[in-house]
Amino acid sequence: MSTRLLPTLLLTLAALTLTAASAQAADSTWRRSAPLNIAHNGGEDEAPSGTMYAFRQAVRAGTDVIDFDLAVTKDNHVVANFGTTVDSRSGSRGPVSSYTLAQLKKLDNAYWYSASAPHYGRGKAKSAYRFRGVATGKKKPPKGYKAADFRFTTLSEVLRAFPKKPLNLEIKARTTAETPAEFQANARVIARELLRSGRRDVIVASFDQSAVELFHSLAPKIGVAPGTAAIADFLLEKKSPGPGVVAIEAPLTYPYQGAIVEVTNQPFVDQAHAAGYPWFAWFNYEAGTEIIYDIDGPTNWKKLVGLCVDGIISSRPAALAKTLRGAKSPSACKQRP
Repeated sequence: MSTRLLPTLLLTLAALTLTAASAQAADSTWRRSAPLNIAHNGGEDEAPSGTMYAFRQAVRAGTDVIDFDLAVTKDNHVVANFGTTVDSRSGSRGPVSSYTLAQLKKLDNAYWYSASAPHYGRGKAKSAYRFRGVATGKKKPPKGYKAADFRFTTLSEVLRAFPKKPLNLEIKARTTAETPAEFQANARVIARELLRSGRRDVIVASFDQSAVELFHSLAPKIGVAPGTAAIADFLLEKKSPGPGVVAIEAPLTYPYQGAIVEVTNQPFVDQAHAAGYPWFAWFNYEAGTEIIYDIDGPTNWKKLVGLCVDGIISSRPAALAKTLRGAKSPSACKQRP
């Protein structure tokens, strides 16, 4: 073979490899010309976060995908929970990993929810916490629901309740230390649970890339979304986001070195689409301090429709559904690669 032809051959092979990788990602069922309505923690602004009540309300409102965080109990049960502790949603404190499932099931997971923002703030009048006491039998549940619908919900319960509703799941750590080892420990338990379910209409994500990679190695047929470092490498260095990735999940903005950096913008969304990956946008705020960077509301929803994102991860799925019904996606969204 002529040495003069070698560079051309290598470039051709590289192009074919990139094309094949893009085609694999493009086969994903997560690509849409209009955004998927993805209910963040079941729509935690409209109903108590991570409860079966919230999940059912979101589905009735028209959400396309149920999203929630995953924590693991002391006795290795996978539960829906915001973050690593029970502090902000229930009337108790401590990491989920310090409770058995039986102990968690005794807690009121709607204890701090109120219909007005901040939806999980303390210091309001008792009447503001409209579902407080339902889980423990001190108050009647809404018609069509039961006390158990306001307690902690397991992943297996959600899988049984919604066998045909796609899920977007996030692996959390075991404690607030949030070490890679903690993420990985939970990834192992979650992989076993999902493998037993046989479900494939699931995306598993985590901020920790090592957890994403470990999960993929254990459950390679279930799609994943890359962690923070892999997203940065993909967007800024044009590197692969990692094996098994079927979607890019990123915030509208991200605080970095004292500045607010726009992440969900047209060039980055187009870059993901060109590589065959759908783009799911989420709204960034600091848990605990409730510092809001991105407003989860109609103005930003319409902006995201115009950017041709494939999914909007919102805490207000019922309100989002109304906006999406009235918002028209640009014709360019239907002509993407």
